[in-house]
Amino acid sequence: MTAATNETLFRNVRVFDGTSAQVSDPSDVLVRDGVIEVVSRSPVAAAADGAPRVELDGGGRVLMPGLIDAHWHSMFATLPLQALMTADVGYVNILAAREAEATLQRGFTTVREAGGPVFGLKRAVDAGLVPGPRIYPAGAMISQTSGHGDFRFPFELPRGVCGHLAHIERIGACVIADGVPEVLRGVREQLRLGATQIKVMAGGGVSSSYDPIDVTQYTEAELRSAVDAASDWGTYVMVHAYTPAAVQRALRAGVRSIEHGHLLDSETVAMIAEHDAWWCPQPFLDDEDKVTVPPTSEWKLERILEGTERAYGLARQHGINLAWGSDTLFDARLATRQGAQLTKLTRWFGAAEVLTLATSANAQLCALSGERNPYPGVLGEVRSGAIADLLLVDGDPVADIDLLADPVANLVAIMKGGVLHKNTLT
Repeated sequence: MTAATNETLFRNVRVFDGTSAQVSDPSDVLVRDGVIEVVSRSPVAAAADGAPRVELDGGGRVLMPGLIDAHWHSMFATLPLQALMTADVGYVNILAAREAEATLQRGFTTVREAGGPVFGLKRAVDAGLVPGPRIYPAGAMISQTSGHGDFRFPFELPRGVCGHLAHIERIGACVIADGVPEVLRGVREQLRLGATQIKVMAGGGVSSSYDPIDVTQYTEAELRSAVDAASDWGTYVMVHAYTPAAVQRALRAGVRSIEHGHLLDSETVAMIAEHDAWWCPQPFLDDEDKVTVPPTSEWKLERILEGTERAYGLARQHGINLAWGSDTLFDARLATRQGAQLTKLTRWFGAAEVLTLATSANAQLCALSGERNPYPGVLGEVRSGAIADLLLVDGDPVADIDLLADPVANLVAIMKGGVLHKNTLT
């Protein structure tokens, strides 16, 4: 990491600004005090006040916003599930800190957390103790008994049999809450700890052992209580859900962000649009990145893989607020494929559309946290006044988005908040 200076000047770069369909003509981009001050087709003059300045000659390379992963699990991405359920939380945090630096080096300068005990890591990153992306934390996932967040061992039932919470609850990975009072308590605890949005499990999942994929979780009253508690703090609820029944119930309760949704039908997707909610599916495919699951979960995974193509087709058809997130879990190799997962969206969208999803669109979703937003300002764009989270790409990702699948070779500079975390030009 390079220490921050007052100014950094990117000379002779073509700009993908996060919203346009093409890159600009050669330009200069001046960063001052962590914010983009000037984007100019004319050369920017030397600093009149003699302020320290780093100048990087882009040589016609493309400068673009830092990438944003809108469904990431910093604490769970690389550690196998069984290890997570038994490991000391200190060990989990050390691995997560190492992965945070790797995430940043892949060009992801911001992540929206979809559940996990990430408050300590966020604090360390924000304080500059470890390098990593900006983190929008959800805190512990709110799950009903037998829900997608209930990873307790069978011997940990009935609840409280050992006189204390289960390990997965004690480390802050999930809150198992049944009924409106318990849901309210769980949500308010996460807000107290610093959650920027709340994650609730509204339907069955693949990685969980007890719930079939088709089940609907939480009553509308329970979901609405979570929404009301989050709304009182000026923020919103995101839900894990795959099926029409689960998503429709969540939307009626006021949920603003639907995660996954690979089994949705046209009626439900239209309902997402009517409620002006967001949809964040993943390009899960039967390919080299197909996740490994226990034999008891293979049938659930196959249903999800079969639904991916239809889900993205419906998203395009209904023109909804679409986001992108990788949802990497329990797999160190798959975590390295974060950029490659993004590029798979070109199966359904143009490269510029994909880049927009992972920059300015995802930034809009993060900004739904309102007053709970820990990073006020414009993210995901290259324009005057925006936060200086920037990638210098050795090539044109609009013409060849696969460049982002190999960040080691193709990202020659990575800046977050005006600080260079990678620079191979000098």
